[in-house]
Amino acid sequence: MPDLVNSSDGQELAIEQPLDTLPESVDIPPNEYLAAYGEDLSQTLDLDTWKGGQDLGELYDRLEAEVREAVQQEDEMRVRIRDIVFSQLRERAGAPPNAGVYQTSVEQVEKAHRGYLFNGVVEACDGNSIPYDTMPLTIVQIGVCLVSYKGDQGSWVHRMYRRDLRVTGRDPVEETLELLDHRRRRTGYDQESRKDRLTELGRRGIMAYAERAVLLNRSEAPWRMGHGNPAPYELLTGSGMVELLEQSLGVLEELVLGHKKFLYVPSAPSDRMLLTIGNALRPLEYAIVDTQEERLRQILERGHYRGSWARVKARLERFIDEAGPNMVIGLYRATPIAPAQMFYCHADYAHEAAHIALADSALQEHRGFPMLVTLADTVCSAVFGTQSLVQQAQLAYMEAGAPYRYQTERQTRD
Repeated sequence: MPDLVNSSDGQELAIEQPLDTLPESVDIPPNEYLAAYGEDLSQTLDLDTWKGGQDLGELYDRLEAEVREAVQQEDEMRVRIRDIVFSQLRERAGAPPNAGVYQTSVEQVEKAHRGYLFNGVVEACDGNSIPYDTMPLTIVQIGVCLVSYKGDQGSWVHRMYRRDLRVTGRDPVEETLELLDHRRRRTGYDQESRKDRLTELGRRGIMAYAERAVLLNRSEAPWRMGHGNPAPYELLTGSGMVELLEQSLGVLEELVLGHKKFLYVPSAPSDRMLLTIGNALRPLEYAIVDTQEERLRQILERGHYRGSWARVKARLERFIDEAGPNMVIGLYRATPIAPAQMFYCHADYAHEAAHIALADSALQEHRGFPMLVTLADTVCSAVFGTQSLVQQAQLAYMEAGAPYRYQTERQTRD
């Protein structure tokens, strides 16, 4: 089974959280703290250096100065990136054949609007997953919506019900002790735990699979647009479930290597090196920078595909060998005020994909993010939002005679 590493979502830790579920410790040298924040840790911890609540005006002056200097330094770096890095993108070892920086014209944007977006040649898919966690039952709702500018192309939803205690016909004493031990190893409910793969990493993996399966099997448009990475970590590890990896490889092979006309744009990419290159782009510029090959191989090398996983490891290796060099990573800036965005596409259609991304993102001047993905997210939130599950679940508990018994303080706040 592959090692699973989950990103932190900023959730509060349960008071009695088991030690093996706590985040791994990090060694931060004193000089690194000083370099990052411009002050010693001892100064930060000295309450005499803290401002009273009435001194917010002085805090704003400091904030304004820090932001101004940071923006100025980034502007200077943009010039150096354009002068030094842009010219080397084509020559860098391992770069895709079409690597480089390109300028898109207004005419090309208009052509993409008329020839791809507004006539329904592109369809986008996005989904959401909502957990509702109580002591006796955890409910996970996963919804997926497919849209184009010609209208709603369909929506699908599935609910999973996880119970620690089910009727099994076993010895009641043995079953009770096993239940207590199982819950001891889980985190507090209404919290997320690295141990709860089915309610955390697993639900993200199932949602990622559903989004890509809908794009592949339910969309009829030539171009398919998605949210995130076309081959995300959750699918390439199976989120701890070998069957999910097997099913996912079938979808990814057909979408990435068969269909090829796909475009994925993530909301919050974490690669700051690539974002620094993107920040140096001018409006309507895009850059083809790298391929997915190295990242995919890292996932393969860090995972331990033993036992039942061995039968799919060879297939995963073949997928990485074929898809890695052909999935390119690009960056673009749609408008003067918008941030740069990252995108993924097939190498054979990189320029076409970049023009579609730029044209669709230009419709949101301040965000510079594809409007079609935003539309899919909006439809999904409206149809399968939190209240679509929470209200039904609370009503069901009320009808079962336990309207508040299993709700936490957080869930009953006004």
